[in-house]
Amino acid sequence: MKNIILLCISLFVCSYTVISQKLDVDEIANQINAYKNDSRGPYKDIRWFCTDGSIRMPKDPCPDNIGPGNQHARYKDEVVALGLTNHIFFGQILTSTSKDEFWDANHNNSRLKQYQIDKYLRAVDNGWINKKSQFYRGAIQYEDEEDWGINFYKWLLSNDDLLQANYFLIRQSLKDIPHNGDDNIAQNMRSQSKILSDLYPPFMDLRVKIHAQPTLTDIEKVEAFKAKHISKLSANQVKIIEDLIATMTLFFKPVNLAALQQKATLLQNTPFGEEFNAYVIENNDSATASDLIQNTSELLVKLRAAIFNEKRPLARLQMLDISLKLEEIIFKKAPLWQPNNIKELSDKICYLGMATAATGYVEQHEWEALNLTLPATKTDEIALGELTTLLQQARSLVEWSAGMVKANYQKEVDIYTSFEPLAYGFIDDKIRGSIALHLGKSVGELGDLIANESALTNKVLSIPNQSTIRGLNPGYAFGELVVVTGSPDAKDVSSNKIYVFQRPPADLKPVAGIATVSEGNMVSHVQLLARNLGIPNAALSFENLNDLKQYNGEQVFYAVSNKGNVIVKLAQDMTTEERALFEKKERKDEKIAVPIEQIVLDESKVLNLRSVNASNSGKICGPKAANLGQLKSIFPEQVVEGLVIPFGIFKDHMDQEMPNQNQSYWQFLTAMFSEASAMESRGMSEADIETYQLQQLAMLRSAIKQMPLKATFVSQMEHDFKTILGSELGEIPVFLRSDTNMEDLKEFTGAGLNLTLFNVVDKAKIFEGIKDVWASPYTERSFKWRQKYLLNPENVFPSILVIPSVDVDYSGVLITKGLTSRNSKDLTVAFSRGAGGAVDGQSAETYLIKDNGETQLIAPSREQYYNSLPITGGTLKKSTSFNEPILNAQNIKVIKQLAAQIRETMPKETDTEYNGAYDVELGFKNNTLWLFQIRPFVENKKALSSSYLESITPKIDTNKAISLFKTL
Repeated sequence: MKNIILLCISLFVCSYTVISQKLDVDEIANQINAYKNDSRGPYKDIRWFCTDGSIRMPKDPCPDNIGPGNQHARYKDEVVALGLTNHIFFGQILTSTSKDEFWDANHNNSRLKQYQIDKYLRAVDNGWINKKSQFYRGAIQYEDEEDWGINFYKWLLSNDDLLQANYFLIRQSLKDIPHNGDDNIAQNMRSQSKILSDLYPPFMDLRVKIHAQPTLTDIEKVEAFKAKHISKLSANQVKIIEDLIATMTLFFKPVNLAALQQKATLLQNTPFGEEFNAYVIENNDSATASDLIQNTSELLVKLRAAIFNEKRPLARLQMLDISLKLEEIIFKKAPLWQPNNIKELSDKICYLGMATAATGYVEQHEWEALNLTLPATKTDEIALGELTTLLQQARSLVEWSAGMVKANYQKEVDIYTSFEPLAYGFIDDKIRGSIALHLGKSVGELGDLIANESALTNKVLSIPNQSTIRGLNPGYAFGELVVVTGSPDAKDVSSNKIYVFQRPPADLKPVAGIATVSEGNMVSHVQLLARNLGIPNAALSFENLNDLKQYNGEQVFYAVSNKGNVIVKLAQDMTTEERALFEKKERKDEKIAVPIEQIVLDESKVLNLRSVNASNSGKICGPKAANLGQLKSIFPEQVVEGLVIPFGIFKDHMDQEMPNQNQSYWQFLTAMFSEASAMESRGMSEADIETYQLQQLAMLRSAIKQMPLKATFVSQMEHDFKTILGSELGEIPVFLRSDTNMEDLKEFTGAGLNLTLFNVVDKAKIFEGIKDVWASPYTERSFKWRQKYLLNPENVFPSILVIPSVDVDYSGVLITKGLTSRNSKDLTVAFSRGAGGAVDGQSAETYLIKDNGETQLIAPSREQYYNSLPITGGTLKKSTSFNEPILNAQNIKVIKQLAAQIRETMPKETDTEYNGAYDVELGFKNNTLWLFQIRPFVENKKALSSSYLESITPKIDTNKAISLFKTL
């Protein structure tokens, strides 16, 4: 009996281990393939689920005395297990899901988003995992799903805070969750055209048209295509094309406003109901697309405001359904509004922008920060500069609206794409189904017109819609073009190639050039490195990226001018002048040396941050500690206490004998550089030399991480931690910041190349972390950036700044210069919620604070996840919404005051002649300012002053008068 019990326990433990083990992407992909070929798909069987909790067989309904119950399928065991191990939910049946579980607040609404992605995949892949089980009778009862949907929205829309914070997501979910509403006809139309073009490639041109700019006349084109190709189409392809024609006919059927009004039963005798009634009366028979779009956009704005005053959840549901129908009207009518002149085009942009904001693609405060109306003028003319400002504002709205879709869905799309590549198209489908699609086209038309008038024209191969491309950092490059459509983080990059990413990788290694759909933010470490090294960098649209895929692998010339116009051309099209830019030069001409003449390597004591200042930078410690010590003396209440581990302690440890090498760690390092020089003199290739060096550095890194720490150093750290930071080592969390002598040189910033450890508490981990930071200058990424720019990369010494963690509410970067305005009197500010996001490249809330006092929003935050720093150590990922700005008016006032003090006091306090801009890392906790770093802001003067870049930078007369009634 005892053996049987043990066997049962053993089997239970084994079973639990199998269930609790997370599946990898290949295993999930195999499951999907199995479900596609299974007549029951992800479902096991069908049962009755009774009100009392009992489960009965399909032919044994729930008795009347315990309630009617519901009939639906049960999931296969492995589907349930996948939800437990990976938080991935296939074939979700709403009727069997609790509202809280489906809303999934603890996972940032992941289950709801997965339900939407599942719906998309079923549409584009003939049922997807339900390919053979679409008609598994009884698996899902649509009426029960609709009832569940109504109850779900009744529950969800009763919460004001949830609606305020998640307006976009909730409104989008209505397109997919059954609730007695219509199906998502627009998505069906795009899905059917995609399926047909995949099966029959000659349909691709029509598919592109339907996806990009659908109009009523496309029905005739599809019918003509069918007639022309009927002999080559299979029976299945004929059926798909006929289904597509039926869907398009339904899609382009005019919205019956009177019928829609009759469904708004709960809105009668409400302020919005009266507005809606007046709108219906005025527009029910309207034939003018421009008038209908303007009136509908204005009503959408009123609806978004009114929904928060309306407290009845079912009335809110009716308002959201009306909102979707109004958006559909604008989407259908937008191609029919054909502006004849600049004034009409600007009106169209204004109203499409208004509708884009009202449908949730940007937040209300973001919309209010933009101005899409032309300035008042007493004449029929406008200055080119003012028209360009309108273009910039409108372009921002297009980018922000696309960013809203990505911010809400990118994480789940990335997860699904890893095992189902078709999921990659979900975000594109969402954007193409929005008014922002037509707004983008109109903005492109205005951009083309302004480019004509100003000669600021992009010349990017032969792709369309080039006005959506804008340069960020000036520079030029030549190399292979690599278009990366998926996640950039796992991409192994090369320093002689040009990359186009959806977003910049957090830890970018050296590249020749870069362009991104999501630029991250202007002051991230990646952007500062690109700016510092003169690497051409541009932002472009998602459509631009897709259009560039045809040139993937081609050798191209890429240049960004000082004014931001962009040139990309094939190698064979380069001019003689452009070819001359890349003639072989002596490498050392473009490099600088790390100054080591005054470095002090015999300082073997841990230092109090208060005892160092800017004069110690590059001598006993790096600039982070030296400058922060300087800041501590200037702003004692805004800077934490801290410890500094100087260069000397690192060098003292490196002079110990390295295991199994019969030499010290330092001798091993210098021998590696000597051998590399010898290899070069023997004529070996740069690639072979680099491979050798990286292998040796990997050995050194590993050895440093295992290096014994000297007892005197450990003892002093424990003593000084207590006396300076006020707690025993191991009791409070700290940051360990690498601080080398290679940073903040006049021509090289080194921003973010080496390791910073966040919020470390445990004593053993702090000491391990010290060695990890010492090892970090020898990582491949850090080494490659140094090799690219420094003459003596072997003479890099790390010090370490140890400071207590501050669990800031939001943090970011201040540059005491206008990066977009190029005005040295302006300020650039970028902030993200939590700790470190803006610095690490998150899409940050970015402002230009002008010298005249005006504050201009350059970009809103589009990061839903941020780092918090618990007292127990490590980081916690939390999620946020975008309905409130990160910085408040008081924060901006404090930042202005800080910038003024820095400009006035830093040159005096450091006794230097430096009069350039500063790069400051800072944060706010309960609206109290904390300062974490200050450094000179380094730009690549060579790129900015290049005669070639100057030659491709047009001289623009911003005062040039343009007639508002100029014919387009």
